[in-house]
Amino acid sequence: MKYIKTQIPEVVIIEPQIFKDDRGYFYESFSQNKFEENIIKTTFIQDNESKSTFGVLRGLHYQLPPFAQAKLVRVLQGRILDIAVDIRKGSPTYGQHVKVELTSDNKKQLFVPRGFAHGFVVLSETAEVAYKIDNIYAPKHEASIRFDDEILNIDWELDKKDVILSDKDKIAPLFKDASLFDYSTNLYK
Repeated sequence: MKYIKTQIPEVVIIEPQIFKDDRGYFYESFSQNKFEENIIKTTFIQDNESKSTFGVLRGLHYQLPPFAQAKLVRVLQGRILDIAVDIRKGSPTYGQHVKVELTSDNKKQLFVPRGFAHGFVVLSETAEVAYKIDNIYAPKHEASIRFDDEILNIDWELDKKDVILSDKDKIAPLFKDASLFDYSTNLYK
């Protein structure tokens, strides 16, 4: 398994070694020990899964302290463009984002640390996405940022007319108006 640092060092792409033969394939999708050796010590407490159709954009979502969450995202079926945005005021990469295509073929995963907003858009006919989280869901602490915020300037690689949003995501605040994190705060206490 390769752990690939991105232009934002805390955001990591995990690329597995896939063993294929005439029976199919095998790969290790997660190892707590290797994860902690290569990324950060954390304990994932829940696995979530979603299925969406082409153009569905989920994001940009996050939770505020004390319920901030890290996510480890992968695609079980289909293809998505996955985005992580640094929303830690004072960070050297504040307002920057990482984007990676996750597919059921490439089996890559994206680690999105606490202090980052996360979103994805479906590029295939359908996509099934699974992700681990390291903190409980707390509705009163959930927050979001508009996917098409001009300051963030994210290219979702999809025509805006093809984007399908939830009602909640349609009214998400702009980046400049969102509740954000403080870079000096340890979010992994």
